[in-house]
This record gives sequence, C-alpha cells and structure tokens, in this order.
Amino acid sequence: MCDDVSKEETNNSSDNLDAEKRPVFGNRFLTNEDDVFSHNAWSFAKQPTDLEYTRHRKKPAGGGRELTDKSMFNEFNAWDNVEWDEEQEQQALQAVEKNSSIKMSDEDKAKFKGDADKFWDSFYGVHQNRFFKDRHWLFTEFAELAPNKDIQESRSIFELGCGVGNTILPILKYSTEPNLKVYGCDFSAKAIDIFRNHPEFDAKRCEIFVMDATLENWQVPFEPDSQDIIVLIFVLSAIEPSKMKYVAENCYKYLKPGGLLLFRDYGRYDLAQLRFKSGKCLEDNLYVRGDGTMVYFFTQEEVRNLFTGVGFEEEQNVIDRRLQVNRGRMLKMYRVWIQTKYRKPKV
Repeated sequence: MCDDVSKEETNNSSDNLDAEKRPVFGNRFLTNEDDVFSHNAWSFAKQPTDLEYTRHRKKPAGGGRELTDKSMFNEFNAWDNVEWDEEQEQQALQAVEKNSSIKMSDEDKAKFKGDADKFWDSFYGVHQNRFFKDRHWLFTEFAELAPNKDIQESRSIFELGCGVGNTILPILKYSTEPNLKVYGCDFSAKAIDIFRNHPEFDAKRCEIFVMDATLENWQVPFEPDSQDIIVLIFVLSAIEPSKMKYVAENCYKYLKPGGLLLFRDYGRYDLAQLRFKSGKCLEDNLYVRGDGTMVYFFTQEEVRNLFTGVGFEEEQNVIDRRLQVNRGRMLKMYRVWIQTKYRKPKV
C-alpha cells in the first residue's frame, strides 16, 4: 500500500541517492531523534571512544553510561541517569491522571488488600523459581552487602520480602564472612518453600520464615536492636500505604543502633505505572496487576517522610532514571526507581 506520506518520502531527493553516489560510510545522519523511524538506516559521524562496548562493563554505583548524544540511543540496551524534560514530565502526569481517574470499588479494594498473601502465593505457584533474577547491580548499588573478607566480627542481615532469594542467594554465594547470619521473610508461604529448596540455600547461615510485615507486632527469630542491616528491595511497593508505617517502625525497632536500612523500589512515573489501563487503580499511585498483586509508585519525599518520621537519619535518597532500549523493535522504555539508605542513630 502506498500512501501520500510514503510517496513524499520516495520523491525526496536527499533520500534517493543511488548506491554509486553515496559516500563511503553513508551520509544520512540522525540529528533529531524524532525522525529515527523515518528510514531503515542512519550513519554516525563518529564512533564514541568514551563508552565501554561490553555487556560485562564494570558499572559504577548510580550508573556510568550517560546519553549525551540522543541520536546514539540505539547503541546500547540501557542508559544511566537520563534527564527528563518538562514535556516528558507532563506527558507522564497526564498518563497517570488518565489511568487513575477511575478507582476500583470498595469491594475490590477489600479483596486485593485483604488477600494479598493469596495472590502472591498464586504468583509463585505459577512462576516457581523462574522468577529468580540475578540482581547483578546489588553489590554495586549497595556495597554494604558485597563480599568483604576483612569483616571478621559477627554480622546479621535481614531482608523483608525475600521472595525466592533474589537478594539473599547472591550474598550467601559470594560472602566469605565467617560469622555472617542472614534472615529473610516473605508473606508468601509458597515463595519461602521454593527458596528453601534452592540448591544454593544454606540453612547453616540463613534462616527464612513466613511473616506478614504489615502487622503492628512482628514475630521474628531475633531480638530488638540486633540487626546490622535490613533490606527492603521492591517489597514496600507491594504493601498498601496505610500500613507502611508499621514496616518502618519495626525496621527501626530491630536494627542495632547505628544499623542501616537499604531501600530500592518503584518511582513515580516509572514505565510500569504509565502502562496501567484505566480501572486498575485502587487509590492514588496504588494499582493492581493482572495477577492480583499490588504495586505502589513512590516519590523521594514520601520515602524520606516515612523513614525520618520514625527516627531514621537519611544518608542517601536518589532517583534512578534509566532508559532501556529494545533495539530490535526500536522501543524506548523509561524506568524510574528510588534508592535510599537510612541509619538508626547511635545511642
């Protein structure tokens, strides 16, 4: 089929160069990224020399591959620290206003909030350990969890929402600390069962258990003021906002004075939020996925107020904006995460 647009492009003399007239390496340069789909091929004026062309690059904390020339976006699968302009922010805001304009009924709210553990059990029942993902960024972003042969004293780490071991298993695998003890909990009994049967699970160094972290009083196998580090990675977003304070208060209770809380989760206007269709919103910025699990999208200020409000001191609060690229389909996917570190004051 040939429409007016394709005719106009075919008749454009600048795009109709014969092969013998085309200079070596081509002469069609992409100067405006909005034109990227108007042709099958583009040339680059030069090959960048300051970017590491390897999927095994050693990425610094916070990322190190920044997109300074927008015409090069398709060179890699991911770019770090991507800045949004006012127009993009406005488009994201409009998308959220649209998909949250219709809220779920009170009956549905009660179902999804009250049966959250059942929906996660169902999720893990379907995916089993296929949901395990190698968090290759874990030790880069949170060096406190990285292997450290110099640590000889006893140390204890507790992860909430450990799932099937995405965070704990790498710690157990690479740590050489002789006196390290790792705890993990999840409110999905199915996830704990899958985790416990993983071949790399080490019951001598790790104890995992089922617990609903939204309860006001936790039932845990350790004493208050006993944990060196508590980890919250993509778990608080699965909890309804009205109960998040219980999580923050208990984290403070069980951390040692001077202990550290590590947090990473979905940020406001992340691709996952913008993709929701109307009718999937429980309340502002809280949605229900197709499998019935909930997800909340945070701002930096919300996270700050939550943890400093119960006594923590803020050491880090950053917004991590990444551009992920599907180079085969020429798709841009903007991801937004919040990463923070909070410390319990020393007595």
